[in-house]
Amino acid sequence: MDNFIEKEASDCYYHTFLNHTQWKEYQMEIFDKTVTAPRMIAWYEDKDNAGANQDGPDWTPELLSIRKKVEAETGLAFNAVLLNLYRNGKDGVAWHSDHTDNSGPNPIIASVSFGETRMFRLRHKTRKDIQQVEIPLHHGSFLLMAGTTNSFWQHQVPKTAKDILPRINLTFRRVSRSK
Repeated sequence: MDNFIEKEASDCYYHTFLNHTQWKEYQMEIFDKTVTAPRMIAWYEDKDNAGANQDGPDWTPELLSIRKKVEAETGLAFNAVLLNLYRNGKDGVAWHSDHTDNSGPNPIIASVSFGETRMFRLRHKTRKDIQQVEIPLHHGSFLLMAGTTNSFWQHQVPKTAKDILPRINLTFRRVSRSK
């Protein structure tokens, strides 16, 4: 859904997140090698969630405001958000399905994007006869992945050789952890 958040508010959120988030690089395993992921992240989670990192950052007023809007749109409650910073076209995320460790086999992920438009692609895991889906994620747009999307589909944000500005993506989630 384009224009989920109006342009003026999207501009403000973009600049606030870009300049005031404690972005971190993170390591991931690919083909038995540890590599630095080609994007930066930040993680926020309700402190009252069982097993949550009590030393993690507190939700900012901006994140709480967007979460409230996402929850009103979806009728769902979210207790965590992963922020992704794609600094330029060299940053992206390869084909994958989200981990289900803390979110169950069919996680619901509510995505809000700010900044440069990037292409979001979906492909069926086994049915090569089903055409890939491409969705441009514009400044202030909203996308909901639910149901069996994670079970049957993979998604990516491909890298690009184009000279582009940063993109920030918030992915709201419902996670549960054992103590």
